[in-house]
Amino acid sequence: MSEELFHKTVSELSEMLKSKIISSEELTNAFINRTKTLDVKIGAFLSYDEEKTINQAKESDKRRARGLSLGDLDGIVIGVKDIIAEEGQPLTCASRILESYISPYDAGVIKKLKSCGAVLWGRLNLDEFAMGSSTESSAFKTTRNPWNLDYVPGGSGGGSAAAVCSREVPVALGSDTGGSIRQPASLCGIVGLKPSYGLVSRYGLAALASSTDQIGPTGRTIKDVAILLQAIAGHDPRDSTSYQADVPDYIGVFNGKNYPKVIGLPKEYFADGIDKDVSNAVNKAVDFYSKSGFVMKEISLPHSEYAIPVYYIIMTAEASSNLARFDGVRYTRRSKNTNNAMDMYFRSREEGFGAEVKRRILLGTYVLSSGHHNAYYVKAQKVRSKIREDFLRAFEEVDVILSPTSPSTAFPIGEKLDDPISMYLADIYTVSSSLAGLPAISIPCGFSSSGLPIGLQLIGKPFHDADIMLTAKKFEENHDFANRIPNMV
Repeated sequence: MSEELFHKTVSELSEMLKSKIISSEELTNAFINRTKTLDVKIGAFLSYDEEKTINQAKESDKRRARGLSLGDLDGIVIGVKDIIAEEGQPLTCASRILESYISPYDAGVIKKLKSCGAVLWGRLNLDEFAMGSSTESSAFKTTRNPWNLDYVPGGSGGGSAAAVCSREVPVALGSDTGGSIRQPASLCGIVGLKPSYGLVSRYGLAALASSTDQIGPTGRTIKDVAILLQAIAGHDPRDSTSYQADVPDYIGVFNGKNYPKVIGLPKEYFADGIDKDVSNAVNKAVDFYSKSGFVMKEISLPHSEYAIPVYYIIMTAEASSNLARFDGVRYTRRSKNTNNAMDMYFRSREEGFGAEVKRRILLGTYVLSSGHHNAYYVKAQKVRSKIREDFLRAFEEVDVILSPTSPSTAFPIGEKLDDPISMYLADIYTVSSSLAGLPAISIPCGFSSSGLPIGLQLIGKPFHDADIMLTAKKFEENHDFANRIPNMV
């Protein structure tokens, strides 16, 4: 029974719980044991609290026995990226500077999941403070891609993607600033959704770049992702960027037939620089949609060529400001070899932050400094507005925009560590929609000649998250990528 559970979707597991074929405690123990068996090789988890998780499962079973189930997620195991606060659990952000920090409160999304009866299992690895595209900049371990253990799983949310891919959890929460949900989803062959900016509360998310950070779900299927989004979406007064609007029925839309009709193909996203295998797989997806009755229309996003430099100016500027609070004074690691207060600040940050975080703090401080603020940061914000205008203009003609998620498949561990620019370019197709605050989803659409997954990205209008899930579901229903699993799993 336990072996079969790992390959079930959230919907299927939920039905099994409702029918009392299994208990949440049985289900949870199965995933705990699987994690203990597989994660020695994969390294998706930074920590876990087995006793706490089992207790949550037992409480779920007690509710169900009394006929008081809290819904589809009651008793379902969910992993959490270790950048989202959970009361009583570590919140390290994969950084030495927070290695001993225990969160005293729950993030908004964690409160919502607990109110749904979810069973929270473990803290998942990431690039330090979500700065990276390979999960190699974690201060504690390098997560490996389940499809090939010598390759990266993507980043920054490589732990979340690898855990779902290897069936250590059925679904997981991640965060996406410039592609940190979508790019690892692409490289690990799963589904990853970055919701519209403001749809999901950022309260309790350790901030990287506050104007683009967004919590979102990862899973094996579109419906599983929709179920998780349904639970975490909605206004939160504790988050000043949270949007005040009714949450649609993301699950119910799959029962309708009101599909988006016109798909835009940005010519700038189909130019040189894409791996041949990626290009072939994405073009096959375009052919599928065309043959399925969708109208395919070429569009232009003329300012997309500036997306990477604009993103790395704005993101580093906001990161340098957000990370200023980690100074060794209150809740962060404090250097023991100091002479005075100023020395303590400097040494604590020097010892606590890794190389990539330091690089981005330096870049951000520079672009915000006197004499450079207008030349870099202000100008980048103006171009950012142009990038958003490009999308909104395109959406006057199309319903959804299609592109590759990543220009390449997963790359070998260590290959790009000495080439940060090459690493930054891994996000070339994901940062634009983040800058524009748009919803975007990555779904598996093929495999390379070496057997590595390839992702397809669909981008939607602001708060039309259902449109991209519907469009993605059409592809998923006619392909079997959700059931493909790595040999090691």
